[in-house]
Amino acid sequence: MKMIRSLIAGVGAYLPERVVTNHELEQRVDTSDQWIIERSGIRQRHIADDRQLTSDLAIAAARKALAAAGLSGDDLDLIVLATATPDNTFPSTATRVQAALGMTRGAAFDLQAVCSGFIYALSVADNFIKTGQARCALVIGAETFSRILDWTDRTTCVLFGDGAGAVVLRAEEGRGEVSDRGILSTHIHSDGRYYDLLKVDGGPSSGKQVGHLRMEGREVFRHAVVNLAEVVGEVLSTNGLSAQDIDWVVPHQANKRIIDGTARKLRLSSERVVVTVERHANTSAASVPLALAEAVGDGRIKPGQLVVLEAMGGGFTWGAALVRM
Repeated sequence: MKMIRSLIAGVGAYLPERVVTNHELEQRVDTSDQWIIERSGIRQRHIADDRQLTSDLAIAAARKALAAAGLSGDDLDLIVLATATPDNTFPSTATRVQAALGMTRGAAFDLQAVCSGFIYALSVADNFIKTGQARCALVIGAETFSRILDWTDRTTCVLFGDGAGAVVLRAEEGRGEVSDRGILSTHIHSDGRYYDLLKVDGGPSSGKQVGHLRMEGREVFRHAVVNLAEVVGEVLSTNGLSAQDIDWVVPHQANKRIIDGTARKLRLSSERVVVTVERHANTSAASVPLALAEAVGDGRIKPGQLVVLEAMGGGFTWGAALVRM
């Protein structure tokens, strides 16, 4: 029996030119390069220019993904843009991207699941393709997290950066088997009981201006390792696989200790985990597609390989996807 699969036809990424090192942050807050590296693995992050909007980063990544797929904006039926830092409260940042790419049909909208946003957006676009509502979709994760950081809070401002990553999905017929190329399964979860552990204080409904990111770091760390290991286990169980069957894991790049802790729980070799947190820091919804684009671009991830994408963010939200490239 044949079924429709979402094939990843192209990937793209964009990082702002400005690089802020830990040594530069030492001049701004009470921190040190050693302190940051020991607790997060981060050495630098990219920060958007004052004139750059989230849409600018998204458009740049989208154009690279489309070029890699040999397509144009006119080929798209759908854009799903994951971001927690939109250009405006409304309309959606995705519609600005749509116009810039010359896409005049179909639909474009934003999705907000913070650091899990790209996995959520991938799941949504995949379901549009599987049900025949779209044949070609663009999924983007883009953030200007530097705009919502409290640059006097050393526990949070050192952890985040700006960037964008994108993938183009194209409908392909498959046999419904694990050997098929494309997205094999997606798994998303949330638990609102932990709403206050990772949030930005403020927003239109509260009557307060958008504030700054606030995080209970130890609690977030504890839940992240457990939730990510469980959802990757769910991916493996659903598809009848073991950890040894996976060629690569592309995790959310929040913290090197979380990445290492999750790999240990799953008994995965660190050599099969894509890590960019040292250079990118936590770029929220952009982190997974940025890491994926890098590993595809440098040839580590090859066509036909099995790749797990996973992330967790505020809400709490978390999720994973299994893809045969």
